[in-house]
This record gives sequence, structure tokens and C-alpha cells, in this order.
Amino acid sequence: MNRSDEVVRVVIVDDHAVVRAGIRALIETQPDLSVVGEAADSDTAVAVVGQMQPDVVLMDLNLGAGPGGAETTAELRDLPRPPRVLILTTYDTEADILAAIDAGATGYLLKDAPPDDVFRAVRDTARGDTVLAPTVAATLVRRAGSPVPLLTSREVEVLELLADGLGNKEVAKHLLVSEATVKAHLSHIYTKLDVDTRTGAVTKAIEQRIIRT
Repeated sequence: MNRSDEVVRVVIVDDHAVVRAGIRALIETQPDLSVVGEAADSDTAVAVVGQMQPDVVLMDLNLGAGPGGAETTAELRDLPRPPRVLILTTYDTEADILAAIDAGATGYLLKDAPPDDVFRAVRDTARGDTVLAPTVAATLVRRAGSPVPLLTSREVEVLELLADGLGNKEVAKHLLVSEATVKAHLSHIYTKLDVDTRTGAVTKAIEQRIIRT
């Protein structure tokens, strides 16, 4: 754990160079924060983190065509000397939040956060404290206090594939399960969302910010 007099070493992972440059410029206005590396994709992120051994990784969720931020977070957390990961993204759907937390992220912040909130979040993350944007915290509280059955992470994954236009056979192939299993998931999804069609399920999931548009 970092002492208060130590500089927090940060790696930025984002697929947009201009965004990385902006975050770097912002972070480096703080004397106790230092950007020691950048990456635009998952493979580069793992290599840079392995070499630089930062305290905190600022991780976007969308990393282009390769593995996303949640998958990359899980890979980083499996390293011999894993950094703490603070998600910094524009996405605040339930699916994104749960995937990131399940992958081992310490915190989850949105890119519209004020600079001082970002600085504080990086410092708190380096100490191991959980940092959540207000909307993210509200989503988790809503899930915890929901009186109705909640969608499982697998059911959310099925919904995301439905939203991409995949049929039952394609969903089954993607998830490495049988079509009967996919149909069972759909039945549970319809019941929980109180709908009776695939389109209705996807529409309601988007309206409730369970999955992205």
C-alpha cells in the first residue's frame, strides 16, 4: 500500500490517443501522481503493466476490436504483481458495471467526472479503497435492494448477444452451451423482465440500462 509521501504510479489504457494524452496531462498536474505508461489495447496493456508495475491502471472499457476493459482487467489481476484497476469510461450500464467488478476492478468512474474527483479516485484506488461514481453506486444499491429476481450475469450476456442480432444457435455456439440451455435462459429473462419476445426483452433491457444500445 502506498504511503502518503509516495508517488502513485499510473498506467493509462484507452484506445484513443487523444484521450490518453488528455488524461496524462491532467494526471501529471498532481505532484503525487505520475503516468509511467500507456496502452491502446489489451496485449499492450499487459506488457506495459508487467514492465512498469504501476500502482493503478486507469482502464477504459472499449478497447477496439480486441478484448475489452473487463477482460483486460481480469488478466491484469492475474499477474504476479497485480495493479489495482480503476475503470474510467463513458459506459454505466448494469452489464458493464458488473463485468468490471467481477473482473476485479477496485473502482468505477465515468469520464465526465470533475478532475478533482479523478485525482481523489486514483489516490483512493492506490490505497485499496473502493471508488464508485454516484450512478454506479446507485445501480449496485438498486440491484441489492430489488424485490424482484435479478438477471444473472449469464442472462445479461445472452441479452447482449440478442441485441447484436444473434439467433439461438449462434448464441449457443458463442457461449459453448446447448440450444436448450439458451432457451431456458430466454424463458428466465422473459419472466424477469415481464416480456414475451426477444425484441421486447432487448428493448426493456436497454430502457432499464441493463445493456448498452
